[in-house]
Amino acid sequence: MKLVRGAWKLLVGIKDALVLVAMLLFFVAIFAALNARQRPAAIGDGALVLKLDGPIVEQPEEVPLTALLSGQQVGKQYRLRDVLRAIDAAREDKRVKAIVLDLDRFGGAYPAVLGEVQAALLRARAAGKPVLAFATAYTDGGYRLASAASEIWMDPMGGTIFAGPGGNQLFYKGLIDKLGVNAHVYRVGKFKSAVEPYTRTDQSPEAREASQALYGALFDQWREAVATARPKAQLAPWLGQPAQVIQRAQGDVAGANLATGLVDKLGDRVTFGRRVAALAGGDDKKPAGWFRTIGYDAYVAANPLPKKGKVGVLTIAGEIVDGEAGPGKAAGDTVSKLLYDGLADNDLKALVVRVDSPGGSVLASEKIRLAIMEAKKRGLPVVVSMGGLAASGGYWVSTPADVIFAEPGTITGSIGIFGIIPTFENTLKKIGLSTDGVKTTPLSGQPDVLGGTTPELDAIVQSGIEHGYREFLTRVSQSRKLPIARVDEIGQGRVWIGGIAQQLRLVDRFGGLDDAVREAAKRAKLDDAQPVWLEKKPGFAAQLAQQIAHQEDDDDAAAPADALSRLTWQRQQAFAAALGDAKRMLSGAAVRAQCLECVGLGPVAAGIEDRTLWQTVLARVGL
Repeated sequence: MKLVRGAWKLLVGIKDALVLVAMLLFFVAIFAALNARQRPAAIGDGALVLKLDGPIVEQPEEVPLTALLSGQQVGKQYRLRDVLRAIDAAREDKRVKAIVLDLDRFGGAYPAVLGEVQAALLRARAAGKPVLAFATAYTDGGYRLASAASEIWMDPMGGTIFAGPGGNQLFYKGLIDKLGVNAHVYRVGKFKSAVEPYTRTDQSPEAREASQALYGALFDQWREAVATARPKAQLAPWLGQPAQVIQRAQGDVAGANLATGLVDKLGDRVTFGRRVAALAGGDDKKPAGWFRTIGYDAYVAANPLPKKGKVGVLTIAGEIVDGEAGPGKAAGDTVSKLLYDGLADNDLKALVVRVDSPGGSVLASEKIRLAIMEAKKRGLPVVVSMGGLAASGGYWVSTPADVIFAEPGTITGSIGIFGIIPTFENTLKKIGLSTDGVKTTPLSGQPDVLGGTTPELDAIVQSGIEHGYREFLTRVSQSRKLPIARVDEIGQGRVWIGGIAQQLRLVDRFGGLDDAVREAAKRAKLDDAQPVWLEKKPGFAAQLAQQIAHQEDDDDAAAPADALSRLTWQRQQAFAAALGDAKRMLSGAAVRAQCLECVGLGPVAAGIEDRTLWQTVLARVGL
């Protein structure tokens, strides 16, 4: 009998092994097929189509293979440097007869990112390259890009209305009180409003003052950028009295957009396609509206980044977290190892740190800062290039810089620290539970998430937060050569845009990543300013997931196209991101230098984890 059982176990083991081998071969075959399809193809004449069905980000989030296999909605993200490289290459490429912006489901970007892409499109247009934009309804961010086009088209059944920055945010105080959760908040800085949702049911006067100044400055920049690129657009009535404008047009939003110069032509995709075909070439034997296209992915692949250079570029993108993580998050261990390995494996002469982060864990931020300091100890000039967002921990990691570049619309500052420890003693009381035990010191069992914190622990944590804030002030003071009292005055957790931050000496110059690379090469006395990217190469599973995601038709998962549905969808995405922030706040690092309020000013799409949480909440409440 034992022999039979042993033989059966052996057969089962062989069967399982064969299944695993078959699955592995299956995925290898899929990977090979997709890889073969994505090999750089010969680029012919046509229109370069930028179909931006998602947000433009500094570093796209890594798509888990499990998310695809489980049928989760993933969505697309577009790397900023790839978008800029494609537009700048197309400007001088005679094969590219026109640049087409398909913004029907554009996911947005931070104001500084929109400014960079708009500037690239204006350069192409100035060089004589036709730029055409199409959408059923333009978002605020999408219209800023479209304003750089030589022709703006819109579907006559659509229509564009502008919302402007701002809006409501979630406050959790009432909910956590009902649940009995005790959120112990430790903070420094009167403008550090990231913790207010856990301590208040509304916005504090200080936070409201800071938000009004920030939103007002961003709105002024958007309005000026659009008006400069498209002087004939009559923006004032749409921004001040949109209801009256639409009522006078008897509800015909698209017609009112055309009459006030917001768009040049009304037409469906077929009509728009015929217009592009007149520029890029078409074929009457093809479906109506067909025109010769140059795919974005193929064009980016045909214009690759340099693989060798003397200027290392380290990307710090996304929330700064402890431990290790893939792209889209700036994990302390992962980012610092990338830099240490880059210093060891490359003959680097200078370092550019590209920051696009709201901050996060203080411990991880310091780990990354120390790695950058190691480059300085080796004599490398260090130049920081701030992207759309470099706040709190994002500014902490910028302090080793010899010079800091930012865009006028970059969101930065937020110099402050806070911590949150949730305890559930009141929750337990609601269901008849309690805790008790023997303690040998005031800190025995602390922090006790079930029984609550002690006054001694509260005092220790608050003291540690205050010490961390002083450390933050000291680093900024030494880096920016400002008195600590002055740094404290402009700190306090307050957020600034790049234009004001430069006046406050938090940044040195305006410019993008290319400007930072040139400055780093100049400081290292290099004739060649070629960058080398210090990035982790995606593994097999990540590459497979990425290629499957790119091949999928994700129309069902994308944002809706009409104006009102787009605005609703944006708010849903914002709530999904807010829920994700709350979950990370209560389960992540206790001591944080993070600007949660900054994230709402950027791309509207929530991450994969946040969307999953949002869908779970909707399912639980029956929606």
